[in-house]
Amino acid sequence: MSGGRGLMQWAVDPEVDRAVDAVPNRVNGLGYDPWGFNPQAAKLYFSIARHIYAYFRPEIVGIENLPPGRVLIVPNHSGQLPLDGLVIAVACLLHAQPPRLVRAMAERWFPTLPWVNIAFSRSGVVVGDPINCKNLLEADNAILVFPEGARGCGKTFQHRYQLEEFGRGFMRLALQTGTPIVPVGVVGAEESIISVANLRPLARLVGMPYAPVSPLLPLLGPLAYLPLPTRFHVHFGKPLVFDGPFDDEDTEIDRKVAVVKDAVAGLLRKGRAQRRGWFT
Repeated sequence: MSGGRGLMQWAVDPEVDRAVDAVPNRVNGLGYDPWGFNPQAAKLYFSIARHIYAYFRPEIVGIENLPPGRVLIVPNHSGQLPLDGLVIAVACLLHAQPPRLVRAMAERWFPTLPWVNIAFSRSGVVVGDPINCKNLLEADNAILVFPEGARGCGKTFQHRYQLEEFGRGFMRLALQTGTPIVPVGVVGAEESIISVANLRPLARLVGMPYAPVSPLLPLLGPLAYLPLPTRFHVHFGKPLVFDGPFDDEDTEIDRKVAVVKDAVAGLLRKGRAQRRGWFT
């Protein structure tokens, strides 16, 4: 048992260790919070995530826009795998001042994935349920939510950087809890794993939200889905604050959602204009 603890300590990145310790954590006597987050396990998983983060050499701009206390972080979603969420979470932990442990809202199918479900929950990821989100916001957490959902992550290459419809749930929660919204634009994930089609029948058969088809199939087999080392450009926008009743008419909520969507689209245009190429 002590050998296992020693191995974990050896694998934990010192900067990650300090950052997690600096984050206020409300855990019980066994070291877990009500959603399964465990600081010690999170140190190991974030240390692994940092290597993935470094692979994409992300350029982080505007992270100082994250306000203290509760906040909803709202980016575009892309790239077939949730690598955009991983990069944002590591950036917030290691580069925000003070460090922020992002609680990402995940699709309901993620608890069905062996090992991944444990790694996610121990690192702070929770199922994207409105009650979970509301309780975490009221505890002054930073919540990462992708209003495009799986539709955004599974976009094909010809639709890259075209935002899908944003859901209303995040806006109703922001209004209900008095939470500012920080829009984020992620450029680079669209080119990391390219998909030219979505095999919906196969996706339904295996219980996945989408089944991407790589242009490198069948030539490379499973290696066709190995992410390319594209450089991520992540722009955090200024906080947006909204008021009004959370149970307002859908048309009024849609008007406010459109403001956030426009802000994310603007950050995407900025990021794409500033980068010199996929890998720079």
